[in-house]
Amino acid sequence: MNRLLTPAALAVVCGLTLTGCIDSKDPILTDAQPMLGKEVRLQLYGLRDGHAVDPERTHFIWDGKRYVRAGGGLKDVASFTLHPFEGGDAVVQSISARHPEHVEYALMHTLADGVYRVDVIDEDDADLATRDAQCKHPGGVACRIETREQLFTFARATAAKKKTNGGLAIRLGDKRR
Repeated sequence: MNRLLTPAALAVVCGLTLTGCIDSKDPILTDAQPMLGKEVRLQLYGLRDGHAVDPERTHFIWDGKRYVRAGGGLKDVASFTLHPFEGGDAVVQSISARHPEHVEYALMHTLADGVYRVDVIDEDDADLATRDAQCKHPGGVACRIETREQLFTFARATAAKKKTNGGLAIRLGDKRR
């Protein structure tokens, strides 16, 4: 399973493989708005043990419903949307280019203007009782969710964890400058 990390959504985008990620068959969150503008260029990094690694640039364009990959790296992410969440954070909802039947989720936290920390929403961040009650495991891999409430329950659990791994997304200036 791909792990979305970084992009301004980021990190929505940097992809890693994790088994504790949550996903859904169809997008759970609707009515997305272009929170990053009509076009966004990002410098993405993976974060491992607090260090930025694996730099990659990517470019997305808003198509009226979602940000669609328009170039650069992060070829595994076909599109993503951002949705306001608690405490000024945003939930990143992304669709993989390789597995469009899986919608994946991350939590994006603004560190500074144009700088975002992105963490995959991970079932392992929640307690066992919550995982047992909220997750289905079709095919034995990811925690499959179906509702907004389930998504937000896991997002809150991820937000409460201090993590050293994840993603970092830095918004780049307009290419015409």
